[in-house]
Parts: sequence; C-alpha cells; structure tokens
Amino acid sequence: MPSTESTKGSASASKVWLKSYSSGVPAEIDPDAFRNIPQIFQRSCELYRDRPAFYSMGVTLTFAEVDAFSRELAAYLQQHLQMKKGDRMAIMLPNVLQYPVALFAALRIGLVVVSINPLYTADELAEQLKNAEATTLLALANFANTVEQALARVPTLKHVIITHIGDLLPWPKAFVTHLVLKYVYHKIPHWRIPGVIHFKQAILAGKRLPLSPVDISPDDTAFLQYTGGTTGISKGAVLTHRNLIANMQQADAWFKSIIEPGHEIIITALPLYHIFSLLANCLYFSRIGGLNVLIANPRDIPRMVRDMRQFKFTAITGVNTLFHALIKYPAFSKLDFSCLRLALGGGMAVQRAVAEKWQAITGAPLLEAYGLTETSPCVTINPVTEKSYNGSIGLPVSSTHLIILDEEGCELPVGEAGELGIKGPQVMKGYWRNPAETEKVFTKDGWLLTGDIASMDEKGFFRLLERKKDMILVSGFNVYPNEIEDVLTRLAGISEAAVIGVSDENSGETVKAFIVKDDPALTAEKVVKYCREHLTPYKVPKYIEFTDELPKTNVGKILRRALKPT
Repeated sequence: MPSTESTKGSASASKVWLKSYSSGVPAEIDPDAFRNIPQIFQRSCELYRDRPAFYSMGVTLTFAEVDAFSRELAAYLQQHLQMKKGDRMAIMLPNVLQYPVALFAALRIGLVVVSINPLYTADELAEQLKNAEATTLLALANFANTVEQALARVPTLKHVIITHIGDLLPWPKAFVTHLVLKYVYHKIPHWRIPGVIHFKQAILAGKRLPLSPVDISPDDTAFLQYTGGTTGISKGAVLTHRNLIANMQQADAWFKSIIEPGHEIIITALPLYHIFSLLANCLYFSRIGGLNVLIANPRDIPRMVRDMRQFKFTAITGVNTLFHALIKYPAFSKLDFSCLRLALGGGMAVQRAVAEKWQAITGAPLLEAYGLTETSPCVTINPVTEKSYNGSIGLPVSSTHLIILDEEGCELPVGEAGELGIKGPQVMKGYWRNPAETEKVFTKDGWLLTGDIASMDEKGFFRLLERKKDMILVSGFNVYPNEIEDVLTRLAGISEAAVIGVSDENSGETVKAFIVKDDPALTAEKVVKYCREHLTPYKVPKYIEFTDELPKTNVGKILRRALKPT
C-alpha cells in the first residue's frame, strides 16, 4: 500500500477550504450526537408525528403511520421470523411506500440492510444475496419471477417476503392498481415461491406481537452497500450507524441556513437503494421532518412532472441525466419553483450546459457534490451561497480531510493533479468479509484511496479530472468492464471481449463492447439479447463492434485505453 508523508504545514493539513465555508458552517461535527439511526427516526416521529413523511401514488404517510407500520413489521421479523441483531435483510424495491417502512423496521431491531437494485437479473441477484449471506429478502411482486430463479443458488436465504405495489394504498385503489399492472400492463409475470410471506399479512401479524428492545451501538453495521470498487468485483461496503449519522450531521451543518425543519418537501427520484438518495433524501430529510415525494419510475418524465406539480417542493436531488431529461420536457418549465431552495447533483458529473439551463428555468443553482458508496456517501459539496455553476465538486464537508497524492503516496501541492484520498467519520469500516480488497483501498495512515484523479485550488475547491481506471458511469451508476466482459465471453461464439465507456448525450456515458468472434454467424443482435438475460439494462452494451483482434500488452493484457476514441 502507498504510504503518505507527513502533511504538517501542507495545504491539506491547514484545511485551506475552511476559509471558503459559508457563514455558520462549522469545521467539525459531532458524529456521536446520536447513538444509532433508530434513535434519530424515533425523535422525528415524536417531533413531527402528524407531519407528512412519504408520498407515493396519491397516498401520503405521516411520521406516525411510518412509525406504526415499521414497528409492526419489525415485530414480525423479530418474533415470528426470529431475526436477530446482525442478520442481513435484503430490500429489493423501487421508490414505493413499503421501502421506508421496511428500512426503518430492519434498522430498529439491529438488522443489516442490504440494498438491492430491483432491475437485477437472477444471476446478479443471486450473487449479491449469496455474498451478503442474506437470510431474508423483501421484493416487489413485479420482480418475484427473478427472485424465484435466483433462490436455488442462495442457501442462506430462509424467508422471502413479497409485496404488491398497492399494499399500503387504500381500498379500492390498491385492488385496481394490482389489476392494471397485472392484466393491462403485464408488469407482474407469473411466479411461484414455496413458503412465501405476503407483506400485508406480516404487517397484520405484527400488530399482535411484542417488540423487544435491541441495544444498537454506533459501530454496529447498518448497511451493506454494494459497489464494484476499483476492480469491478462485487463488494459490500460496511457502513455503520456512526458512518451514516456523521454524514447526516455533515449535511445538516452544510444546509442548516436554508432548511426549515418540519416544512421541507424533497423530490426523491433517485432510487432509495442508491446511497445518494438513501442518505440525502430518506435519512436526512426524515431527520429534519421533511416530506419525501417518492418517484417510482423516474424514466417516466411526464408522470414525474405530474407528481411534482402537486407540491411546492423545496429540494430535489438527482444525477445529470435526470436534470437533463427534466429540462428537455416542456411541461417542466411550467412548474412552480417559488419554494425551491436546494438542487443537488451527484453520482456523476454535472454538465455546465445542463446546470445553466436548469438555473435559467428554475431560478435555483444546481450545486454539484461528490461522494462514494464507501463514504456514506458525501465527501464534498459546493457552498449553498454559490450563485451559479462553477465546474468544481465543491469543498470538503465538515470533519472531512482530503489530500492529493502522487503515485508514491506523497502529498502534491495546490494545483497539481493526483489521486484523491479521504479521511472522515463517514468513511466505511471496510469491505464485507474481504480484507484483501479493503487493504487495497486504505493506506497505512488510514487514507481511503478513491482512484479518482483530482486537484485542489488555492481556495480549497476540488475538481475531478479523471475517474477510476476503466470504470464507466451510466446515469450515475458504476459499470465495470470486467463484469460485462465475463458475461460476454460466456456466450458461445465469442473468443475475446473488451468493454469501454463512450460518451452519450442522455446518460453521460454508455457501454461499448469490442468482440473477437469465432462464429461467423454471431450477430450484434444475438449478443445484446444474451446480455439482457444476464445484466441489468444499464450495463447492456449499446454499441457492439466486431474486430479481428484486441490490442494487448507484451504479457497479453487487453489495453482498453487503446480502444477509446482519441
């Protein structure tokens, strides 16, 4: 591992960025202000009991209702399923009301939440469940067929809970929603899972069961958030209660001057299984008594805009792709933006043209932030006093220390580019049961190495210059060539494959595959069809190029960089 020289007297040691902080933002936060996440949630339920907490599909749950539902589900998990502190519970849902209910139910009895992308194929689902050694899975009925296909490969999975999208909607809306989804849109394929538990039955049963208190310490694991890291190998970042509390404290310190607790309304279009949305929207806005307007399908821009029209929303988070899609939709510009105080972009680079158009339409600057799954996620944010897009990823948040390192692990001076290293209370413990990969990303002095190339200016603002080697960023989601190449080379007729990212107007980047085939009859259509069976849609190559050979090093390693357009 690289070592770092002493930073005494350096720009990073003096934290030059503190001089650029907005008035009132502290240099340090207290990550131990709360013992665990359930303590924060219970505090919100007491302070904002009758305030709206989550909205979806025309229905709003108050904090009291989320508290009651989550308590009932927690009692069922604890008493009936005999789940205990430290057990892993996987949640495979889009942004529906069941998500926060299940999330807070699991956390309040000390379970470890494993966030699952509901668009995963059976292969991807089985791999993640198996790695996490999950014992329970909650999934939407729309994806139950995928769950059924994965079950045989996950020996640790004891319980499957299935919920229908309308389970927390009132009658007859719930019944009608189910019929339309199943028989009109055909969104619920046939499935059969022996011993399946139905979400509504679990809630009803939980009403009659006691809930035993659980002692949850700050260093107990709250989430396993999966990421490809720097290698593309599936790894679960171990995020503790203290990690997430620290990031909530950092967000509160940063935004306190523009936030009014109990009165905020945030548009939640990014899926809650994404670490950005999980922390910023679900956890932080619940902490301050805000209303999360859940958008189940952010690709359906017309429906999303119709939902937004019902609220004088004060905040929105998203990736560049989402903001770009919104500003292109004519009806968006007719919304009421009079209360919008915070628009936060992360997950991928915010493009200047998008930021400027966004501000011209809404009147609110689009602030860019930077974070990682491994950092819970927030590392830097632009000050709320910024009046327009500045091209940077902002300043390190309170209690966060950043450094720029050269290839030998020595600190570089202001203005020079090198690898970004991070220290802070939001940094993960390590990768789940993977000490070798954990060792790769931490220096002996405790810096988390991001693999991202960045520079810092004299005012402490950071700029990203390059991303992790070979990683492709599709609409804010990490895509790793190794994973796709592994799938491709399993297809008969392909002898070699290499994958790169290429620019895309809509998603920032998209996947392109270079293939050496030994079956002349193999077509691009066949390749794409095969990939769709084994990969989440955003990982499927958009472009296929057949070639006679791939560029390689002297030792035979494929040179992806030689395939990239110049």
